[in-house]
Amino acid sequence: MTIGAMMLLEALGAVAAGLLGALTGLGGGIVIVPMLTLLFHVDIRYAIGASLVSVIATSSGAAAAYVREGYTNVRVGMLLEVATTSGAILGAIVAGYVSTSVVAVIFGGVLLFSAWRGARPIAEHVTSDPPDRLATRLRLNGTYPSLQGERAYTVRHVPGGLALMAVAGGISGLLGIGSGVVKVLAMDQAMGLPFKVSTTTSNFMIGVTAAASAGVYLHRGYIDPALAFPVMIGVLAGALLGARLLTGARTATLRKVFTVVLVLIAVEMLYKGLTGGI
Repeated sequence: MTIGAMMLLEALGAVAAGLLGALTGLGGGIVIVPMLTLLFHVDIRYAIGASLVSVIATSSGAAAAYVREGYTNVRVGMLLEVATTSGAILGAIVAGYVSTSVVAVIFGGVLLFSAWRGARPIAEHVTSDPPDRLATRLRLNGTYPSLQGERAYTVRHVPGGLALMAVAGGISGLLGIGSGVVKVLAMDQAMGLPFKVSTTTSNFMIGVTAAASAGVYLHRGYIDPALAFPVMIGVLAGALLGARLLTGARTATLRKVFTVVLVLIAVEMLYKGLTGGI
């Protein structure tokens, strides 16, 4: 296969990854790394480097549209980034001291956890609990558009959300996936944000988290422009398409598709990691 054909296939795969990442708030990296590693036999560290670049593109492409449409809670995203960027830098540093097989096994475990989360039927909710004192003081409560018009919501458990975001940042730096699953979990369940607000705010945050750890990978020489460029272009195209589709998307359908894809990828990553195939 020629280099041009390989780059085209990588770009097409990245389009699908970016679409899935934008619709679920997970970032395309959760599919990009397994795709490059399992299908194209790229060293997992270079796959993570390309993924981090693509995650930045995903966030940039989708975040602007989500902010314009009124879904993203910018104040929540900016506050939580303090925790995620710190965790991302630490995770990227740790990644240089563990074997590729260990990284693959951890990746498989994160994918299975993501699939389990996606299989749980969580309805779009707006909490009726009293406003959290800290969230009110920081003016984190907001509204988002729905079929019934603007709906107000309150934010809860800010310290717990910050702790989960530090974990999310560490996973991002170690695996290059943006760790949207933990971000969405923290905002959707721990902090009480509606699911669509959680996914869009996650997309807003993912690029900054990835950029924090990408510098470490760049310094170590794990970002190859010939690999990262077609992946970035493909993910960006998929993310822009996903941003257009999200408004009318059914949350339950997104979760089902997300679950099936992640289980298949997780099983293969665990097998390769445990048998030394990566």
